[in-house]
Amino acid sequence: MDGKEAARTAVREFLSSRRDRVSPADAGLPVGGTRRRVKGLRREEVALLAGVSPEYYIRLERGQATGPSPSVVESVATVLRLDDDERSHLDRLLAALTPAAGKRRKAAVKETVRPGVRVVLDSLHHLPAVVFNSRLDVLAANDLGRALYAPVFDTDGPPNTALFLFLDEHRARQLFPDWDRVAGDTVALLRVAAGRRPDDPALIGLIGALSTRSGAFRTRWAANDVRAHKPGVKAFRHPAIGEVTLPFENLSVDSTGDQVLTVFTPQPGTPEHDAIQLLSSWAATDGPDIVGHRVR
Repeated sequence: MDGKEAARTAVREFLSSRRDRVSPADAGLPVGGTRRRVKGLRREEVALLAGVSPEYYIRLERGQATGPSPSVVESVATVLRLDDDERSHLDRLLAALTPAAGKRRKAAVKETVRPGVRVVLDSLHHLPAVVFNSRLDVLAANDLGRALYAPVFDTDGPPNTALFLFLDEHRARQLFPDWDRVAGDTVALLRVAAGRRPDDPALIGLIGALSTRSGAFRTRWAANDVRAHKPGVKAFRHPAIGEVTLPFENLSVDSTGDQVLTVFTPQPGTPEHDAIQLLSSWAATDGPDIVGHRVR
């Protein structure tokens, strides 16, 4: 499948999945007694509500309508109740269908971080910090970050949180007590990455491996959910500090937005902050094998 066909498939699957979420009743349409073959809106119903012809919407969903106007896309997004992340994702998918898209291919996702970012990591002595790329490879971490994500680093290959979550599920469920939510967020982040870089061979290989080897991943990937990197909280069940829920901030550290610095930020004086201090002591004594070297 070439890049243009992959983009058409992505548009079709995404819009179809969003139609499935909206019932006629939710959209304000009369619900008759006839049996429906789809659980959500029909294409013709989306066209009616968006104020476009059925033929045009069908071409749009099939990825065959090049250069739809912003007003049309906005109308469709409103009918399908897309949130901000989903709307941005749709814009990227449609942009990939333009004739010039192939000429604007972005460079490969960076595999290393800038020296200045490493200086920042090393200066964060009291907060766990990790740098991920858009494929969720762990590119770098400070000592506390390595200690917090210790099982993810315990791998024969480069650490990748998606591979750990779905291909080492038993240990992943031990580390992440809210595994289902973390798994859903992870797949949604990869969906965004695939929309931004549909031709990235490493990302294609990652998604292929996960789809082949994990039913849990396949189910979530088929849902077509998308989510951008945002601040939040994440629960850990760590062998050194027990179960703790930590707030975190996500900071973009490169111009393309492919690298994100995640810093866990418990407030001083809280039990979560005390847990990180305990983790620091453990990393310096009982966990030397885990924090003895940095990711390169």
